[in-house]
Amino acid sequence: MIRIACKDPLYTYDIYHIVKAFLPAVEIRQNVNERQESLVEIQLESDSCFFVSCAEAEKINNNSDRKRLIGRKLYTWLMAETKRALPWGMLTGIRPTKLIMSQMEAGRSEEEIKKQFAENYFVSEEKLKLGMRIAKEEMRLLEQLDYGDGYSLYVGVPFCPTTCSYCSFTSFPIAAWKHRVSDYLDALDKEIEHVSNAMKHKKLNTIYIGGGTPTTLEPEEMRRLLIKLKKHFSDADLKEFTVEAGRPDSITREKLEVLQEFGVSRISINPQTMQQKTLDLIGRKHTGEAIVKAYHLARELGFDNINMDLIAGLPGETTSDMEDTLKQIQVLDPDSLTIHSLAIKRAARMGQEKQAGGTTGEELADMIEMGAIYAEAMGMRPYYMYRQKNIAGSFENVGYAKVDKAGIYNILIMEEKQSIIALGAGATTKLVYDDHEDGKRKIVRVENVKDAEQYITRVDEMIKRKEEEIWR
Repeated sequence: MIRIACKDPLYTYDIYHIVKAFLPAVEIRQNVNERQESLVEIQLESDSCFFVSCAEAEKINNNSDRKRLIGRKLYTWLMAETKRALPWGMLTGIRPTKLIMSQMEAGRSEEEIKKQFAENYFVSEEKLKLGMRIAKEEMRLLEQLDYGDGYSLYVGVPFCPTTCSYCSFTSFPIAAWKHRVSDYLDALDKEIEHVSNAMKHKKLNTIYIGGGTPTTLEPEEMRRLLIKLKKHFSDADLKEFTVEAGRPDSITREKLEVLQEFGVSRISINPQTMQQKTLDLIGRKHTGEAIVKAYHLARELGFDNINMDLIAGLPGETTSDMEDTLKQIQVLDPDSLTIHSLAIKRAARMGQEKQAGGTTGEELADMIEMGAIYAEAMGMRPYYMYRQKNIAGSFENVGYAKVDKAGIYNILIMEEKQSIIALGAGATTKLVYDDHEDGKRKIVRVENVKDAEQYITRVDEMIKRKEEEIWR
């Protein structure tokens, strides 16, 4: 067990996540004690101790600089204690490309940025090169958008065939909701109407229907939703229309034909792994053969932009398993591929049951590198990246795509350059404003309730909350 005591709660968040990144499997107990003499005290199971005195911290007046001092000292100490460094250094749960892009936009040279990230945050040279490469690609792809006049639309369908053990997204089993889907769509219809009116002066650039698994909707239910969207939103400035087909056990010819009929330009068919033993273990009630069948069906119907997701570090998987999965994906030859590092969140069943992936940091690094090699071999290049707390090995999730097949929405949700209006249960709207007083970008989040039943009964409240912020 690791004990952390802070004199001021201001430092608890950053300290906890740096320690957790180095020692993910060890229980951490944290408390705030305003009467203790030192600013921070940490004791490891080995009885090794770390502390920062109040006198040392008080030499620095700025809270941000004080937090950075504590973080740097703590990182250096943990690096010596554990005999290892983290690939992204002190950047735990932070979006590196967002930081790098902001430096590029400020006119900093590549050498200046590399020096800052290496010296201030201890980022490895390998990850810094990756971050720089992706930031440049993101900037190139986003040049086509008008941040001020444009916006994106997210529509949440929170139903799934079953809930995967690693998943923390809002979802409900479709079998239990079969007779309530119409009520959910009624509420969504209402939100669509009001939002389209509130945003009529803006240009819609991308639509993303996610979840959950949107293709759990029956063909006529999906048709109803797409008719509503087409009626209330113009596609004159639309550059991308994505639907998460996700689970192959939710895909049929009829459903794909409906998506094609309404101009859906990009879909995801997400295996996560092609190992049957793992699919069974994580609760995905389908076979590897079903993934292949769904993929070929989509190609047969003319879909020319198909994404696939894989997760590195799933329970019981080895580097050999990962390579076998990648070989099978290579045969399919999708247009884009996202390699996720397993992140176990408390909301996921795996997190509640305190399961772990069991993959070592070295194995995970090999899996991630292998994913990059296979993606490049398929003619893809990295175009977006994100990181999150509790990510295995303190690594990252990277999206790779062939030329002109990158997911613009994926970049926007990470980099927060353009407003994203989000509809449905569990959806979070991000309104992006340029604050002209200090030159900084301001982001306002408006969250819908997560529970589908609550969303249905409280949709008017969700609409009012959103409109108040949009029209402010």
